[in-house]
Amino acid sequence: PSPTGGEEASSVKTAGPVTDEDMIKLRSCEKRKLEIQGKLYLAPLTTCGNLPFRRICKRFGADVTCGEMAVCTNLLQGQSSEWALLKRHHTEDIFGVQLEGAFPDTMTKCAELLNQTIEVDFVDINVGCPIDLVYKKGGGCALMTRSNKFEQIVRGMNSVLDVPLTVKIRTGVQEKINVAHKIIPKIREWGASMVTLHGRSREQRYTRGADWDYIAECAKIASPMPLFGNGDILSYEDANRAMQMGVSGIMIARQVPVGALIKPWLFTEIKEQRHWDISSSERFDILKDFTNYGLEHWGSDTQGVEKTRKFLLEWLSFLCRYIPVGLLEHLPQKINERPPYYMGRDYLETLMASQNVDDWIKISELLLGPVPTSFTFLPKHKANSYR
Repeated sequence: PSPTGGEEASSVKTAGPVTDEDMIKLRSCEKRKLEIQGKLYLAPLTTCGNLPFRRICKRFGADVTCGEMAVCTNLLQGQSSEWALLKRHHTEDIFGVQLEGAFPDTMTKCAELLNQTIEVDFVDINVGCPIDLVYKKGGGCALMTRSNKFEQIVRGMNSVLDVPLTVKIRTGVQEKINVAHKIIPKIREWGASMVTLHGRSREQRYTRGADWDYIAECAKIASPMPLFGNGDILSYEDANRAMQMGVSGIMIARQVPVGALIKPWLFTEIKEQRHWDISSSERFDILKDFTNYGLEHWGSDTQGVEKTRKFLLEWLSFLCRYIPVGLLEHLPQKINERPPYYMGRDYLETLMASQNVDDWIKISELLLGPVPTSFTFLPKHKANSYR
């Protein structure tokens, strides 16, 4: 029953007036624009691209950040671990989330849900993931071979999002058959705001150099839609060469081997156009900050400490590949070079260069205390070697 008069009446909540916005969808020309030309974009990194790591990269000059790949079916089922991947830190001023899925209905539904529940600047579709688990279900790279599904996903998601939709792709699926140049004009026509191209095919994974000549060709084809290039950037010279290829910007890092994971201060090097001979104590301070951010994010109870340790160890399995600038005969370090065994300039530098899991655990103990008894660790990328 409706209360009458006085204070009671004012406490009744109403739905409020229906505005034009409730009835009319945004036209594509009215969508928020993604102004990131020329900026440094930290790639969405599975496992290692967590919020504490992104905070480290932001501090060193990353302009654009993106959450780890989230599987749309897991999000729709309400899995809290998947929703945690979409969490944004207040320092991330240009932030997007990346979705993976194989079906237009679930991807569109998921985009609609995100549009209503979280605050992001863009949503990215992962059409670059090469792993079998994703590929065999028709997601990631497999979408490059399923044009109808791909089109329905892009058009469907674009129709329900108020923010720009971007797409990350590879050169193709098979090693010597590039197809990105055929797909990019279609992606532009379907309504995407930007494409990021990783310069290798699915079959190549990370075994050969990225094909920047092909990325340059695709950047011309993509115009006026912005295209970001990705692959093998580990120094400011690499970044300068990449920018001369006519791309709108560069994405730093992805899986194995990875520029930002080997040296997150790479963003500073690019912006200041220098090689930074960073000391072992400065690198240790970065790890200290990471563990503090980790404990803040995952909690400082036993579970939070061990979660922070796990992600720290994953990162250390990449960090050990960094060769200090002061020890190099030829600058800069190339991303596919296997670091030779070397003695650092102090004990800490030698410890950080170790490819041995026990030494990574030792570093984690310096920061987080002793590991539980019978503790073992195997990195997600299964090996700390180059193929």
